[in-house]
Amino acid sequence: MSAAAGDLLRDWRRRRNLSQLELAHRCGVSTRHLSFIETGRSRPTSAMILRLCDRLAVPLREQNRVLLAGGFAPVHPEHRLDEPPMAEVAAAIDGILTAHQPYPALVLDPGWDLVAANDAVYALLDGVAAHLLEPPVNVVRLSLAPDGLAPRIVNLDEWRSHLLARLRREYDAARDERIASLLAELDEPGPHAVSPGLVVPLRLRIDGAELRLLSTTTVFGTPREVTLSELAIEAFYPADQATRRALAGAG
Repeated sequence: MSAAAGDLLRDWRRRRNLSQLELAHRCGVSTRHLSFIETGRSRPTSAMILRLCDRLAVPLREQNRVLLAGGFAPVHPEHRLDEPPMAEVAAAIDGILTAHQPYPALVLDPGWDLVAANDAVYALLDGVAAHLLEPPVNVVRLSLAPDGLAPRIVNLDEWRSHLLARLRREYDAARDERIASLLAELDEPGPHAVSPGLVVPLRLRIDGAELRLLSTTTVFGTPREVTLSELAIEAFYPADQATRRALAGAG
């Protein structure tokens, strides 16, 4: 069991491009001790596993996995959003989505599946293929599919490049296999479009008018629960006055 934990810790260290010397220094242990942990010659305590995971920025779900591999119980709880312990969190998310009206806002899980959205989001999805709206709704596929939002995205090449670059960064950080599947399905070789502006807007053509939207990503700042640590709230704001007026009128 400890050898398996050591394998996982070594894998995360290499993903973070750290040497044993660098990680040992960060954790306040000897390089020899860290080497013994990685090779299974020394059985780490749960506290040591958590210290290493913290310095390696290992996601909470994967921290539990390393603990299990080391023969310890997981320390980070996991619940569905509709379970009683998550009631206040779910209420906070609903409040954020409602307060963001008439601008679009949605909640995503690590695989970019839709968890929740406000009415402004669903108004933009009118007319997309029904199969793309069957749960679980994957927002990347919905955005880039020919029978999804893709024909309505004015700057499709630019937006695709932005989404795929973000997916690659997220995969490097967490190694989520659902992200790997999306990249295998959607990533394309060749040059990527580069925006000349300060940020990449989403330019949507809806009912003959162009909406220009800027996006922000919000995560919970101090999560100690697995589901909560993995949620991201994507909020869109108007990038010009015409978009602001159009969304205000639609709301």
